[in-house]
Amino acid sequence: MTVQALRPSSIDDMLTWSRNTIDPHLRAAVGHLPEPLRRICEYHFGWRDVHGKPVDGKPGKALRPALTLLTARAVGGDTADAIPAAVAVELVHNFSLLHDDVMDRDQTRRHQPTAWTVFGTSEAILAGDALLAQASYTLAAAGPTAVQWLNDAVIELCQGQAQDLAFESRDDVVLDECIAMAHRKTSALLEVSCALGALAGGADEFTVRLMRDFGRHLGLAFQLVDDLLGIWGSPGDTGKPAHSDLANRKKSLPVVAALTSSTAHGHALAQLYLTSTPPNTDDLEYLAALVEKAGGRQWASTRAADEIDKAMDCLARAKCEQGPAATLHDIAMRLTKRDH
Repeated sequence: MTVQALRPSSIDDMLTWSRNTIDPHLRAAVGHLPEPLRRICEYHFGWRDVHGKPVDGKPGKALRPALTLLTARAVGGDTADAIPAAVAVELVHNFSLLHDDVMDRDQTRRHQPTAWTVFGTSEAILAGDALLAQASYTLAAAGPTAVQWLNDAVIELCQGQAQDLAFESRDDVVLDECIAMAHRKTSALLEVSCALGALAGGADEFTVRLMRDFGRHLGLAFQLVDDLLGIWGSPGDTGKPAHSDLANRKKSLPVVAALTSSTAHGHALAQLYLTSTPPNTDDLEYLAALVEKAGGRQWASTRAADEIDKAMDCLARAKCEQGPAATLHDIAMRLTKRDH
């Protein structure tokens, strides 16, 4: 399937195309890792079971590499030139997932036990570190600018994750700093995914900037919707237990919006959410209801739609090629229509 053939195909077909395009290169990159790191990573990607037997697992959607490949085509370049960047951003994304699962103590990822629960905490952290190093190695052929941009994004991502962890022990988190954290934790990687695609496609500096901003706004919208799914998403769709973010006492965007709403429901939420008592199933249902009644759910949905509008404005100003630009538009629209 070529990029030109993606429209009017479904977004699912496009994501499948992206995954199939990078998969041989991604497997080769992971295959360069030494044992036992390679075995852990192959399990995490859903390629092998815990015993090392090949399986047909459930890989991620490959959204970030899809953005890289499509952006390269949208600015008039060849997607083949963007494959190293697409593989690199997917390696970085999975480095972050391996570490996130450890920090959040998540038990499942992509409908299977998380790597740290199977192989051990230290082993999963080291596997994530190896993926990060492999990402820089993979991107080296694209030149120092690309590597610098990716490394800058990783530092931002780590800063955002550190802020997210710090929020867990604070009861004075405000919405502006939570938004800034989300920009770093999530937008940074989507932003650089688009920027690297534009760079690989030979775009001028102005167009690269617009595509970077497109990814930045798209990233915040993605995080907002992801936070909504962390509370109201179906376990069958998310691969995580219901209300998982509430169970982990995460200061996600809808939660902070509710906590800072100055409403009676927001005050009730604060009294329960900021205690150390583990919630049971009924407690989680009640907490979710309080977040919604305090306006957190509506605020997050509205802000996500606003960020998508800003992303669309950047895309229009970049004057990209019609076919891939339309597909990028469809991806953005899909983000705000996930079941939450």
